[in-house]
Amino acid sequence: MMSGNYTHIDNQKVSGSVAAVTDPGHIPVQFAESNLQTFPPSGAQGKISSGSRPPRDADDSFSKPVNGTDEPQQQGGWLRVFSVASYKPYFDVDTVDVLERIKDSLFPFNGSFNEKTAENPDLYGPFWICTTLIFVAASIGTFVTYVAHKIEKKEWNYDINVVTWSAGLFYGYVTLVPLALYVILKYFSAPSGLVQLFCLYGYSLFIFIPTLCLSIVPLEIFRWIVAGVAGFMSASFVALNLRAHIMSAGERWFLIVAGIFLLQLALSVVLKMYLFTVTW
Repeated sequence: MMSGNYTHIDNQKVSGSVAAVTDPGHIPVQFAESNLQTFPPSGAQGKISSGSRPPRDADDSFSKPVNGTDEPQQQGGWLRVFSVASYKPYFDVDTVDVLERIKDSLFPFNGSFNEKTAENPDLYGPFWICTTLIFVAASIGTFVTYVAHKIEKKEWNYDINVVTWSAGLFYGYVTLVPLALYVILKYFSAPSGLVQLFCLYGYSLFIFIPTLCLSIVPLEIFRWIVAGVAGFMSASFVALNLRAHIMSAGERWFLIVAGIFLLQLALSVVLKMYLFTVTW
């Protein structure tokens, strides 16, 4: 009896609970109008708006022509040192101009090289003069030593140190010496153009190309004479072209010119001892 009553009561509770849950039927859901079809929305504000646009320094800054030309805009300030376009004017030179400047370097007592190159100094000639010196030093030295070893029937090994040593010497000299001289002249209130100094020192080395070719003659006294004449001509070319400009530095101008002359002579001695000495 007791169990039957509990079952009846539980059934009534369950049926009552089920009856209390009514079907809500269809409830319409409305969405607000959105602009998902156009992203980002035209009226967006804040960081989303700024982030949706391309950055200011996009390709536009690298491709925009300057003054109607097709060249990209050059960087300003010291950053121009790393721009290839900054060096383009110094390589824009005709073959006739280069040959004329080479001829002037072979006649050092004219002293008119700086005046002729004041408006248009170039780095094309100095670069190829140094490169040619490296090639000639390596090729002549290698050929002569090869022939000497073959004649004596000895084993021959190529010495790569000739190339690396001569490259460091010529490129280093034509870069560091004008740079040091530029600082010295600026200190004595007689500043000169750095590119013009590079140009002057670069062409002053041309005389050593035929000198190096003559070093294959197996006479030591002849090599010393050739190296001495070349060093004197190269030193005179640099000193005489800078003398008129350095005279404005005051009473010490003579010491500066003498130092320039002696340094160029020292270069010829170094070249004689390490490059112009070819043994058969």
